[in-house]
Amino acid sequence: MPELPEVEAVARTLRPLVQGERICCLHVFHPIAVKPQSAHRLAALATDRLVERVERKGKYLLLMLDRGLLTLHFKLDGQLVWFADENELFRRANANEKAVHVDVAFELTKGVLGFADRRHFGRVCAWNAPEESPGLASLGVDALSKDFTVATFSSLLAASVRPLKDFLLDQTRVAGLGNIYSCESLWHARLDPRRRAKSLKPQEATRLHKAIVSVLARALECCLHPAPDFRDSQWWFHGLEKIVRVYGRQDEPCRRCGAAIQRIEQGGRSTYWCPRCQK
Repeated sequence: MPELPEVEAVARTLRPLVQGERICCLHVFHPIAVKPQSAHRLAALATDRLVERVERKGKYLLLMLDRGLLTLHFKLDGQLVWFADENELFRRANANEKAVHVDVAFELTKGVLGFADRRHFGRVCAWNAPEESPGLASLGVDALSKDFTVATFSSLLAASVRPLKDFLLDQTRVAGLGNIYSCESLWHARLDPRRRAKSLKPQEATRLHKAIVSVLARALECCLHPAPDFRDSQWWFHGLEKIVRVYGRQDEPCRRCGAAIQRIEQGGRSTYWCPRCQK
């Protein structure tokens, strides 16, 4: 699942392609990708609008228009693809099972931006203003913003009785963290994912804050080198396995103490941790 670093890398790579471009036409090939809105509403709010800025909040990619905005959420497997023009789009997209899958396509002044998710979990929506989007309105402090301070983070921790891992996944508290980087941050901070958030001492909260910022920054650097290649329909992020220390490494030795990494289930998701050095 694309988390904050992946979406930020997409935003930075997309800016020079679409910023300042006008959406001339919109194609909805699979209406499920725009639910609960309708294809008609999406087209009405996006067609003939200028893309002024590309931003990110949490795991949302935002196309800020000269009136209103588009929100794109990639969920598990969503991604962007780029076509030179309308002819290439209709030649390559959705022609057969081996063709490039596209759910929604935005014809711009120069080029076509496609949103694709074969599993149909990802969503594209249009809004008159950010506060209209329930998803955006519910987001907590962004984990890479200047507002994500030790003091703010400590206050959020102190107000929660949830296990640390569940707390970090709660987008209404800290926006942008997913399963991978939550596990990684807790490993770097040497904290047991089952501990209650409010149980952390000040120095532990500081240590976890530092770990989150560091893990996300390093992952972002990895996601940008190489940067996403939207022209390649098979592109994905490579090299993240080089920085992963605990996620997905069940029964393998901890890279810090050598104990076997364990996997437990929390909130229906897998948590990877080292029982010896995470206390």
